[in-house]
This record gives sequence, C-alpha cells and structure tokens, in this order.
Amino acid sequence: MEQHEKITIAEYQLTAESFREGTWDHDVSQNRAALIAALPNTPGKILDLGCGPGRDLVAFQELGHAVTGLDATPAFVEMAKAAANCPVLEQSFLSLDLPANYFDGIFANASLIHVPSHEMLRVLKDLQKSLVDRGTLVMSMVRGSYEGFSDRPTGSRYVAGWEYATLSPHLLAAGFQILNHYYRPPGMPIAQQSWLVIVALKQQTKA
Repeated sequence: MEQHEKITIAEYQLTAESFREGTWDHDVSQNRAALIAALPNTPGKILDLGCGPGRDLVAFQELGHAVTGLDATPAFVEMAKAAANCPVLEQSFLSLDLPANYFDGIFANASLIHVPSHEMLRVLKDLQKSLVDRGTLVMSMVRGSYEGFSDRPTGSRYVAGWEYATLSPHLLAAGFQILNHYYRPPGMPIAQQSWLVIVALKQQTKA
C-alpha cells in the first residue's frame, strides 16, 4: 500500500464514528437515482466503492438491489457489514481484486477523489473490467485542479480535484461511454457547485 493511502486511511480510521454521524443523513439520492436509472438490469448487482459506514448500501438494499461494499478503512468495513449485513471487501483503490464482468453498477460517491491523478486511468480500467456489458459507473468527484494532502486536526487525506474536461478523457480511454454529467449541490450557481458527477457505461464488448 502506498504512503498516501496509509495516511488517508489512518485519518478515516481515527474519525470513523464522527464521520458516520456527520454523513449518514447527507442526501445523495440524486446520485443513487442516476445509477439506478442507467442499470442494464433491475434489480441489479451494485458495488458501493468506498462505501464508508454503509449508508448507501442500506439505501440500495431497501430498493431491492444486491449490494457489495468496498472500503480500505477497517472501521468502515465493520460498520458497513453491521449496517447492511452484506459482503464488504477490505481493499484499496490501487489494489482492487474484483470479479470480472460481474457488477451491473458501481457507485463511487466521493471516494475516487482519493486516487492520484496519474493512477486514475488504471483504476478506471479495473472498474470497467468488473462491470457487465453496458454496466454503469456513477462517480462523484470534487471539482478543481488541486491535488495533494488536505490537512485536518486529526490527520490528512489525499485528494485530487477534477473537472469534466480533465476527467472525461480518462473514462473514454478506459472503455466507458459517458451518458451524462451534472454538478452538485443542485440549485446553486455552477461556480458554487463543488462536485462533479459523471454517469458512464461500459462499452459493449464487440463479438
């Protein structure tokens, strides 16, 4: 595991309880709905990539989907298992070991922000391989050009910002077709919308 991953995971591990309390009621239903609307099969098999304490695993389960979580922070893995009673993989984004052609959808809500920009294409290729044909990826990314450690009283998290123009070529190169994109929070001027959400489909394998 790379040093920036260890530092980021350590900060999340230390603040796991407060993170759960502070984020459990965040409304990201817009992003979940975007994934569900584009799934090739419904109900589908969904991987929550960077599932944290399990909020979205529970939400997808309640809608009838079969869910799997993945997180690199041990405390989050245990919280997610307890909350959703489903498989939760303890893996980092740079060391993914996923079944091929398996998931109908991957939900990456504010998780791939921790992937260094020079590693993004490799990670996207790994995710693409784990999706079925026309499988869906929804990724919510912090906007901007900043990359590096974001310091907090309890440690640091490695964060990389993206814009649509800089991220979309990586998705195309990884074998995705971009369905649409939008900015969050909704209802704000675009300059004040700090999150970019992209909905992309795995290009169908040619016979």
